[in-house]
Amino acid sequence: MELISKKPIFSFNFSTLNFADAVSAIIGLAEKKNSAYICVSNVHMLMEAKKDVAFGMVLQHADMAVLDGMPLCWSMALLHGIKTDRIAGRHLMDAILRKCALQQLPVYFYGGKAAALERAVNFIENNYQGIQVVGSYSPPFRPLSEEEDLEVIEKIKRSGAAIVFVSLGCPKQEKWMARMKNRIPAVMLGIGVALEVLTQQQKSTPLWMERSGLEWLFRMCKEPRRLFKRYLITNTGFIFLLLRTLLFKRNQTDNISS
Repeated sequence: MELISKKPIFSFNFSTLNFADAVSAIIGLAEKKNSAYICVSNVHMLMEAKKDVAFGMVLQHADMAVLDGMPLCWSMALLHGIKTDRIAGRHLMDAILRKCALQQLPVYFYGGKAAALERAVNFIENNYQGIQVVGSYSPPFRPLSEEEDLEVIEKIKRSGAAIVFVSLGCPKQEKWMARMKNRIPAVMLGIGVALEVLTQQQKSTPLWMERSGLEWLFRMCKEPRRLFKRYLITNTGFIFLLLRTLLFKRNQTDNISS
């Protein structure tokens, strides 16, 4: 489905919509009960897609892939001269929940630990007046059988959800959404840890660090053992690919000019 204007970063297409238009596009799909999935993309997701062909196809075929991370926004400006909004998961989720409450669009939550998911649902029901939470499910930490998948699909269908917020972490949540495309008649939005941040179960990144592209540093300081190696490899690889792409583009421009 061709929803919006897109431009590539390292061969993957990303939305160039601003924040408000992205929210409107997602709500428009939800109103029609279209089966669609939205990837909230950062450097980690992009680099995972580069090294995993199957995941790369998932990202490439998303109905919308928005830019969550200033490095990707800067890349869009450097590669295409397009200034884009950073569409962070927790801010996107907040805006969509407000719209859903206003327009009476029912929502469903899939993923996360049972206790955290229950706290998140309670927070949302208490803080978004009029919101219709029609269900939630915390899946086991193992692949579901086909029979279990079918049970989940039927449960979400019966709920009447227009939007399913999926919190399994990257790339698991994106792969799940891709498998559910055309099986669940709702918009699926991959939100990862944004659910716990929005519902105040995890500390949010200071706004100045978000705007400076330093959210990765904030997260690494919170979980240095788990994230140091990932960010060292991921961020270094991303910078290398960006510089190589910019150099290739410059050479192409020089050849055309000559």
